[in-house]
Amino acid sequence: MRKLTLGVCMAALLAAGAASAQETVKLGYIDPLSGGGASVGEGGLKTFNWIADEINAQGGLLGKKIEILPLDDKTNPQEAVVQAQKAIDAGARFITQGNGSSVAAALSDFVTKFNDRNPGKEVLFFNYAAVDDALTNDKCSFWHFRWDANSSIKMAAVTNYLKTQSSVKKVYLINQDYSFGQGVKKLAREMLKAKRPDVEIVGDELHPLLKITDFAPYIAKIKASGADSIITGNWGQDMALLLKAAADAGLQANWYTYYAGGAGGPTAIKQTGLAGKVHDIVEGDSNTAAEAAQKTEVEFRKKNNISIWYPRAFNEMRMFAKAVKEANSLDPKAVAAKLEGMTADVFDGGTGTMRKDDHQFFQDMYVRSFGPLTAGQKFDEENTGWGWTVKGKVLAADTNVPTTCKMERP
Repeated sequence: MRKLTLGVCMAALLAAGAASAQETVKLGYIDPLSGGGASVGEGGLKTFNWIADEINAQGGLLGKKIEILPLDDKTNPQEAVVQAQKAIDAGARFITQGNGSSVAAALSDFVTKFNDRNPGKEVLFFNYAAVDDALTNDKCSFWHFRWDANSSIKMAAVTNYLKTQSSVKKVYLINQDYSFGQGVKKLAREMLKAKRPDVEIVGDELHPLLKITDFAPYIAKIKASGADSIITGNWGQDMALLLKAAADAGLQANWYTYYAGGAGGPTAIKQTGLAGKVHDIVEGDSNTAAEAAQKTEVEFRKKNNISIWYPRAFNEMRMFAKAVKEANSLDPKAVAAKLEGMTADVFDGGTGTMRKDDHQFFQDMYVRSFGPLTAGQKFDEENTGWGWTVKGKVLAADTNVPTTCKMERP
């Protein structure tokens, strides 16, 4: 009798645990929360927590609240896979990550293999910032969706803008030495040759990812090269410290970047004193955004003391909620089917589409420069008194780069 009672109690506890696991929809947030990438990882976590609160206030997903599980991958692919398994063990069937394309590639591969081995327990991977082209080309997966513009889209926008900048004659390339940075280097060379054959590439540097604490030697090489412009895909501390070293050395040059707007970037740009010479390529701009986005920007800054770096995270989560509602299901396969080809309003205004062929999201892109606020501009960055000004817009239809993806569907 005692054994029977114990068995009944254990069964009840397991049932209670299973019921508890179903009370929330768990989303594993896998990004750097320590080390050189911690600043961007923490900013991303604040963003996803904010959006989860927004969706939960609207009734959640089929009446269940979203719960964000923060997991530190230390910008390490192997560690990211360990954390993904932890998320799954905790009940998550959806994970998201953005910082580090090598990490994203490892996660996409892990999720794809996990799903093959575990039919009926599939997991979806939402990518909000890892932009290596391979992720939606030869390494594409049905279980991976990307909301950030891929590297080709970003470089196409930058080089289209450079076609109008006749003063740019000598370009220096400096990038992080891993798959993404190597891809930026390759794309810059190819697209400059096609669109600005008159431009001379006077330097081409790769450096360790998130390991350099003093970029002074690199800046010295750039100055010695006579470059009038720099193209870089650097992000996180590698962008902020690179700009800081440029400021310290008094480097007078134009910057064309993917991520100068990230943590510490605006402060470093202000220190350079190069008003209007540091550019980034983004999917939205707070100073020209729709009224609802500007209202959210004000509230987000007040609570988190940072600006919204990731409008695409809002796009991701809102489309996730829309897909769940349309599917009337939290099954990852059903959600994926609804996301394919979905068109939705984007955070800063306009619409975007998730291409079915490769799960790459397309929307309008903006080239901006950083400098003192002008009349009518509402938002500065990092309390510098400087803000972003849109210099060029690339319509979503004009960012529609081809894909080599051969999607294997379940």
